[in-house]
Amino acid sequence: MAVLSILDREHTVAPPGYSRWLIPPAALAVHLCIGQAYATSVYKTSMVKHFGTSQTAVGVVFSIAIVMLGLSAAVGGTWVERNGPRKAMFVAACFWATGFLVGALGIGTGQLWLVYLGYGVIGGIGLGIGYISPVSTLIKWFPDRPGLATGLAIMGFGGGALVASPLSRQLLGLYDSGYDPNVSTSVAGGSALVGLFLTLGIGYFVIMMFGVFNIRVPADGWAPDGFDSSAVQQKPLVTTANVSAANAIKTPQFWFLWVVLFCNVTAGIGILEQASPMIQDFFRGDDGKSSVAVAAAAGFVGLLSIFNMAGRFGWSSTSDVIGRKPIYAMYLGVGIVAYALLATVGHTSTVVFVLLAAVIISFYGGGFATVPAYLRDLFGTYQVGAIHGRLLTAWSAAGIAGPLIINGFLDREGKPGTLTAAAYRPALFTMVGVLAVGFVANLLIRSVSDRFHEKSESTVEAAR
Repeated sequence: MAVLSILDREHTVAPPGYSRWLIPPAALAVHLCIGQAYATSVYKTSMVKHFGTSQTAVGVVFSIAIVMLGLSAAVGGTWVERNGPRKAMFVAACFWATGFLVGALGIGTGQLWLVYLGYGVIGGIGLGIGYISPVSTLIKWFPDRPGLATGLAIMGFGGGALVASPLSRQLLGLYDSGYDPNVSTSVAGGSALVGLFLTLGIGYFVIMMFGVFNIRVPADGWAPDGFDSSAVQQKPLVTTANVSAANAIKTPQFWFLWVVLFCNVTAGIGILEQASPMIQDFFRGDDGKSSVAVAAAAGFVGLLSIFNMAGRFGWSSTSDVIGRKPIYAMYLGVGIVAYALLATVGHTSTVVFVLLAAVIISFYGGGFATVPAYLRDLFGTYQVGAIHGRLLTAWSAAGIAGPLIINGFLDREGKPGTLTAAAYRPALFTMVGVLAVGFVANLLIRSVSDRFHEKSESTVEAAR
């Protein structure tokens, strides 16, 4: 259709003199919306009661969405590069909004499988396409600062819950007069959940359109003023050669990094998916009442969102200075200590609990933002977007493993609203072991062998 031609790549090329700093707001418009996935814990208990099922069954909705994110990013990466970010972001908005609408239908009819299909499968495709389209574009705008670029691109994804968490509670209160956002025992009814999903679906679509019509790609041959690729300081593991996506998955480096990302995400995603009830459970007294109010728990979700977002920008930018391998050693090594402390002394003080959780989540966010730059260091710029999409299958696997580990232990310990800190310890110590595996995998990463490098520079240039 002619009216949709505005979405084509040729209509998104930036004119001469266009400021690259105008691109991050467009990327944030998309990522802040799809980052709502991190706020599902706010209404999780209401979903459990509405469907009369377990935490694990409801948690599967989130897991399916993350699986589809990784799969759609892996499969659709080449399509995104070929069609450009504007069309990709528009498609992402359509899938993301439709996911909410189908999910609302599932809630309204009491069919959990429709929520799986809507929010999980359809919405998850929107997550994957929406996630990679601004990332690829911003890397092209910031060739001189890849860590900063990836941090700018996806910090909004980590910050989505900062808006979605309090907004969701207020909307539930608006749609259900019997629901009090400030009362821990209050549970929203099905009609309120339907209203919430419909509102979020429509609202997010409108906001994402801002990003769609403001995104631009640099013209062929563009480079920032004063940038000299030959003068970029070389660091350990940084290659000047290029590796194709087909060859990258044949290297041990790709799979070691896959394990690193899987372990880092598995550890963090379990906390994020359970954040709101977790802080209440950790400080539940003998009388069964938590000293942490629901409003404070929602604020905790928002605080984690801030640290998730800050970690994506701060730690990823820091990796431009100290290198990718050392910063992943910090994510995983310090994360081991933080998880052990959370399991043993986290219940002694809300301040201790919040600080430890904030550190863990900042490393979780930083790991996401740093990995595209790590891939560029190891495999060069040729097809790095396609390699990144394939690596995100680790996120898909972690999206299943993280919630299943947490929810599996909790379902055996008791019902929601009755758990205490002791119920979480087996899961938290399991995460210590998961991070240890990732730490070893990171230590094993070396430079890619010359036999995997592209032999013809003309092939690389033709693909750009």
